[in-house]
Amino acid sequence: MHELQFLIFTVIILALIFDFINGFHDTANAIATSVSTRAIKPNHAIFMAAVLNFIGAMYSTGVAKTIGGDIVSSADQVNETVIIAALLGAIIWNIATWWLAVPSSSSHALVGGIIGAVLVSVGSEGLNLWGIGKIIIALIASPVVAICTGICVMLLLYRIFGRLKPSTVNDKFRKMQVLSAATMAFSHGSNDAQKSMGIITLALLSGGYIDVFEVPTYVKVLAATAMACGTAIGGWRIIKTIGGKIFKLEPISGFAADLNSSVVIFTATLLHLPVSTTHVVSGSIMGVGTAKRINAVRWGVAQQMVMAWVLTIPCTALMGAFAYYVVSNIFR
Repeated sequence: MHELQFLIFTVIILALIFDFINGFHDTANAIATSVSTRAIKPNHAIFMAAVLNFIGAMYSTGVAKTIGGDIVSSADQVNETVIIAALLGAIIWNIATWWLAVPSSSSHALVGGIIGAVLVSVGSEGLNLWGIGKIIIALIASPVVAICTGICVMLLLYRIFGRLKPSTVNDKFRKMQVLSAATMAFSHGSNDAQKSMGIITLALLSGGYIDVFEVPTYVKVLAATAMACGTAIGGWRIIKTIGGKIFKLEPISGFAADLNSSVVIFTATLLHLPVSTTHVVSGSIMGVGTAKRINAVRWGVAQQMVMAWVLTIPCTALMGAFAYYVVSNIFR
């Protein structure tokens, strides 16, 4: 019993660490565009993002139920050791990509870590292949949708404001970027923080601490707080990549990218689908850049990011598998 309690406690701590890292890893998603166009001071942007990430994280638990219930076939198929290994694989990947300033997906990392740990512990029968397929489709489709809708939004804005002086347009949209960054921060919290909630709730269910998969209020508060604190730290390395290396943003294009991203992400939240906010934001920036002209986008940087996206799930699956061997030997 004491060992089970220790393992549950370890899961909660690691999930909150993952949430914290997710917060500073993905700070760029919410504020990179507004900071790069100087619409808002960096410190003010980070504080705003932290508060709205917390509020967004408290919004619902639909995505948490998808993460906790649709990757594994049942809670009986996993134990705390498996979940610890999955979290370790995702955390290591997130730290590595943050250090290299590569905007990779925390969502992909978590899904990959769980798949790898479950495969080596109980085999493929422990995985819900239909649920995993649904999640992967959402993760792949969301940035494609963001590119397409980003092009449409930017073309619409060009049509409406194209006859005005560039200086007038920039002044108007620099102020509006504060609002679009706020909506982006809220939508980010509404989707990303729920992933840790789902993992913690799965551990509580498999350990017999709760009878049904319902996210307890204290789990919501803990996860929301961890993400808000991580956001407050700020991920400056990735902010530079997203804010300036994909496409040279102006206030109008920054507004379009943020607005488009927040709509795509929040729609996914309403559908209880986990998406990568990193992928969606990057896709939106590529879309608004393409609307200006195709060669305005630095496709070399975009290609490097896509490679990181493709490699994330298999790499974290291997990390989760290796972590399971280590952790299972420690807790024999």
